[in-house]
Amino acid sequence: MSSAEHTSHGHGSFKGLMTGFVLAAVLTIIPFGLVMADAISSKAFLLTVVMICAAAQILVHLRYFLLLSPNQEQGWTMASSLLALILLLIVLAGSLWVMHNMNKYMMPLPESGFTYLDDGTIVCATPEIAQQLRDAGVTGNIIVQGQQ
Repeated sequence: MSSAEHTSHGHGSFKGLMTGFVLAAVLTIIPFGLVMADAISSKAFLLTVVMICAAAQILVHLRYFLLLSPNQEQGWTMASSLLALILLLIVLAGSLWVMHNMNKYMMPLPESGFTYLDDGTIVCATPEIAQQLRDAGVTGNIIVQGQQ
């Protein structure tokens, strides 16, 4: 079987796979670099850039690795387009939801120096620990022992 016959059956070429790899790598490096360098001060704009790169990367994977193309005989039909769009929305919305909940519920707390009471009040040994809890995003009634 010749190389031309092999690629006509829908298998990706080496050039196509390498193009997809480079695009996927760039679409990973851009948001990573922006977040690590703290290059954008607006969290909303940074999140928008990250989500756009994520959506573009999903489309790159669909095109270069799953080999979905706009040609009708290649299988990029309306049904597969809609499925790709639905999956894209689910992945992006789910990622935002998971990141929000992890940020809200998984913030690190000081290792010691505070106690939870049954009514939800947090009693801290020092004002510094109380401030660390507030800085970590803990809400509710936080008091310092002896200053009730």
